[in-house]
Order: sequence, then C-alpha cells, then structure tokens
Amino acid sequence: MAGLYARLFLRGEVKMPVAGLVICFIPEKLEEVKSSLSKVSGLEIHGWNDKGEMVVVYEGDTFEEMEKEVKEWPKKIEGVLSVNVAYFNVEDEVERIEKGEYVPERPWKE
Repeated sequence: MAGLYARLFLRGEVKMPVAGLVICFIPEKLEEVKSSLSKVSGLEIHGWNDKGEMVVVYEGDTFEEMEKEVKEWPKKIEGVLSVNVAYFNVEDEVERIEKGEYVPERPWKE
C-alpha cells in the first residue's frame, strides 16, 4: 500500500502531509536554529541533543511546498547542516482509503 499512497500523493489526490525530520546542526548554533525554526508555520520542535541532532514534526499543505522549503533550510538557517526524513505520512485521505470510503482512480492499472 505504501506505493499506492506515494503515487496518490504525487498526483495530488492525498492531502495533509506530515513529516518527522531529523535536523543535523552545529551544536553551538542551537539557539539560532531553534529561533529560526520556531518561525516555520506547521513545525513543532520535539527535542535535540548535544551532538547537534534535532527532532521535529512538520505539517504542510502539499509535499511540493514542504520539500522546497526543507531543501532551503541548510542554506538559509545558519547552523543547519542537513535535514533527514525519518517518516512521511499523509493523514487526510489515507484514513478514508483504509476504511474503504474512498477509492482513487488508478490510471497505471487497466
């Protein structure tokens, strides 16, 4: 089913993407990183360690918007070295699909 969700999402049929991200940062820049990330709409900081790893949950309107923004963080946020995806889920339509309430078109099948 994961492949189905990915295809539906890429086609824009699935909404409300949620991602768990691990952000690697320069430990000495913790306060700057937290300050910058606290301004990102839909982002919650859940914790960090002294090795420079931070766990966040990020919700957005579309995968494309989220991907574009996340790719910019290492360039735009001083101290961010990389952003790694721990998980990615789409909550809105997935529940309806699992309950059998929504059956998306599948153009890749005849």
